[in-house]
Amino acid sequence: MNCLAHMMIYKSQLRSYRDLPQRYFELGTVHRHERAGVLHGLLRVRCFTQDDAHILCTPEQLDGEIKGVLKFVSDVMAIFGFDYEMELSTRPEKSIGSDEDWERATAALLGALKDTGRPFEINEGDGAFYGPKIDIKLRDCLDRRWQCATIQCDFTLPERFDLTYVASDGERKRPVMVHRVILGSIERFIGVLIEHFAGNFPLWLAPVQAVVLTVTDNQIPYAQEVFKQLRAAGIRVQEDLRNEKLNFKIREAQLQKIPYMLVIGDKEVEQGTVTPRYRDGKNLHAMQPEEFISFVESEVKAHK
Repeated sequence: MNCLAHMMIYKSQLRSYRDLPQRYFELGTVHRHERAGVLHGLLRVRCFTQDDAHILCTPEQLDGEIKGVLKFVSDVMAIFGFDYEMELSTRPEKSIGSDEDWERATAALLGALKDTGRPFEINEGDGAFYGPKIDIKLRDCLDRRWQCATIQCDFTLPERFDLTYVASDGERKRPVMVHRVILGSIERFIGVLIEHFAGNFPLWLAPVQAVVLTVTDNQIPYAQEVFKQLRAAGIRVQEDLRNEKLNFKIREAQLQKIPYMLVIGDKEVEQGTVTPRYRDGKNLHAMQPEEFISFVESEVKAHK
């Protein structure tokens, strides 16, 4: 885990209350010795990457920091169109820290959850060994739940690692540590995304947004010009100039779930246009490459 490294960074110099909160983030690789029988594609793996962050703050700042992370989670899930549920996981049977620290941490998370106005459930005894946590569970298109984001409140590790800051009265005091991930396991999140959209990613998210298709070899020079123009405009585009039947190339592009296929025949070369075809088979009217670029940019901006 990245917790220890971030605490050592914090301890590398004396901190004042004016320096807090301190927020450390990294995309860190995490290893889990999962049993072979539970490994499941991208959704449960032995080595994965987390968007891991730790916030060290004063007790007075804790409520605002937790609410800030909850707002962050809400914003990110809205971008991808995910609905989600929240659980407050409480102290497990095997844990470290005093009863007082656990009560303070649980109360902080509970208060922030109540203030959001969203429903949540209590998951008794499923917290981390060092503190309670809020688990965010995504609901995919099949109504399955996937645990991704988590927010953990920790009074214990700052005590164990002797983390301090100089308070306004000149006294040394303990900061509170908030552990958080938004996407969680990047591999799992991508796996959920793929299944949720069945590979039909929206235009803004699609790895390849368009593919240029030629009817015959006669259109290759013009197709290459269109390809360069689209790529220069920032569109994620590929070209398929193979000497294959057009229907075969269209079928391959549809199987790859590419949003737009730009068909170029002799008519398009003569008129300096492209004929966009959507992946569901719907044909759009012929348009200039510049017009198609504006069309794509407008669709992407509409999402933002």
